Amino acid sequence: MSEKIVLGGGCFWCTEAMFKRLEGVINVKSGYTGGETKNPNYESVSKGNTGHAEVIEVEFDTKRISLEELLDVFWKIHDPTTQNRQGHDEGSQYRSIILYESEDQKKIIERSLAENSKKFENPIVTEIKKLDKFWLAEGYHQNYFENNKNTPYCQVIISPKLRYLESNFGDKLSH
Repeated sequence: MSEKIVLGGGCFWCTEAMFKRLEGVINVKSGYTGGETKNPNYESVSKGNTGHAEVIEVEFDTKRISLEELLDVFWKIHDPTTQNRQGHDEGSQYRSIILYESEDQKKIIERSLAENSKKFENPIVTEIKKLDKFWLAEGYHQNYFENNKNTPYCQVIISPKLRYLESNFGDKLSH
C-alpha cells in the first residue's frame, strides 16, 4: 500500500535528491504548496510573495518504510527551528512545512513533532497543516540533482547533504 506526504525543508532540489534515495520511497516530485496563489510557478514562488513553499510530494510504500521513518529523516536533514530560512536560502518559500492528507497522518506527525522537539535547543517552527493542493513544479526541477550533478550548486550544496544522509541513514537507503 502506498501513501503520500508533502514536505518542505528548504530548496526542493535538495530534499528531492535525499528522499529519492530512501528504501521504500516510490516517487518524489518537486512542487509548491501552502499558499493561496493559483497555478504558481518558480519565478513567482522564488520572489516569496505567493505564500507557497518549495516542497516535495513523497509517495512511499508503507510496508517498506513508515511515515515515522520518513519524518525521522525529515527532522535531521534540515533545521526545523529556523523561520523561513535554510542555509543561504531565505524567505517563506523555504520554510519548514509538513502537509498531511489524513487525520491518521496528522496524529503521527504531531507525535513525531513532540518526540523531536526535545532534541533541539530552539523550538521547532515547522508549519503543519492539511494539504489543500500540490502544484507540480516545472519539468526542469524534477530529478534536478540527477540531471545536473556536475553543476556547482549540486556539487557544493546537494552532494554534502547526500553524504550526510548516507552516513546517518545508510541502512535506510536503496542500493
